[in-house]
Amino acid sequence: MSVTAKVFQRPTWLEIDLENIRHNVRCYARLAGPTCQLMAVVKADGYGHGAVEVSRAALQAGATRLGVALVEEGEELREAGISVPVHLLFEPPPEAAPKVLELGLTPTVYTEEYAEALSRACASRGAALPVHMKVDTGMHRVGVAPAQAVRLAESLRRLPGLELEGVYTHLAMASQPGHPFTAEQLRVFEGVIAEMQRKGIEVGLRHVAASGAALSLPASRMDMIRLGIAMYGLLPGKDYQGSIDLRPALSLRTRICHVFRARKGEGVSYGLTYRCPRDSWLAVLPLGYADGLSRSLSNRWEVLIGGRLYPQVGTICMDLCMVDLGEDRYAPGEEVTVVGGCGEESIGVERMAELLGTINYEVVCDMGKRVPRLYLNRDAGGEAESG
Repeated sequence: MSVTAKVFQRPTWLEIDLENIRHNVRCYARLAGPTCQLMAVVKADGYGHGAVEVSRAALQAGATRLGVALVEEGEELREAGISVPVHLLFEPPPEAAPKVLELGLTPTVYTEEYAEALSRACASRGAALPVHMKVDTGMHRVGVAPAQAVRLAESLRRLPGLELEGVYTHLAMASQPGHPFTAEQLRVFEGVIAEMQRKGIEVGLRHVAASGAALSLPASRMDMIRLGIAMYGLLPGKDYQGSIDLRPALSLRTRICHVFRARKGEGVSYGLTYRCPRDSWLAVLPLGYADGLSRSLSNRWEVLIGGRLYPQVGTICMDLCMVDLGEDRYAPGEEVTVVGGCGEESIGVERMAELLGTINYEVVCDMGKRVPRLYLNRDAGGEAESG
């Protein structure tokens, strides 16, 4: 299977290795064991990788549920024919309740107002809907306060059409293994669960851990792991390096579109921020900050051509960037790796996030929608296909 068989009008593309997605899911499935479910989190278009394709690969590898942030994201999965439980991880406006029911999504509930809207939607159709209650154990973003959790759970039990299927929370410091606040959040959550059980409330699925805590705090795995960033082969925090065999799924590649000779001292691109230290061949690449190569990386990034690293030079433009080849010369059409996958981590997502002073999540989510996705589906025996 070769990407050279795929022709793009602008030769810039993202390669998404679906077998690496499956590999990463299998690693967590083995870690979790047979009694713990995996929810594959595919919000934000699968962290930029493609929600539908990633969902199918994750389900093939052992995930049983999917997680999204928006009703529209759940609708995309349903329209693609995906029928497994799809969790809506945040409350949309109450007026979205009928659509949530129509799509058969599994909503998160943490307010009475939204719970009542869901119940009215169920009553209007004579339907029932499983819901998961989210408890704010200290992250202070969304969730019902621990002191109000039992009251909300009792309301859910009384409201027609609603069935409490699970209770969960989200951890604020799990990117740092062993942080004491993670253990404190788990303690608070366990206290809420114990109080609900004392009141005779069936809590169903308990879930706390995402990619990081599932590795560093086994007690947090409970009945389900919400697998997000690690599914894409990226670290849930820099201190997790080497703790599990993750394989990055994403690579950004392009082809040289123009080559020219620049003389010593001549400037390159907007602002002339780079001056050639010697006579050099410069290559122009047909991608820029509109495609996910941040302008902040100008004169700070490297690309891989013919097995060698070359510096990106000059200000990165919206659509183009330049590379200093020195005395090497490549013809237009030569393949270039701009962000590498497995085995090319010196120019990988983790390194880019470090240089930008951000997190790997943001880097992959920023990969532009105008860059076509090419899916490598080795384990399934399929051909490469664009998306």
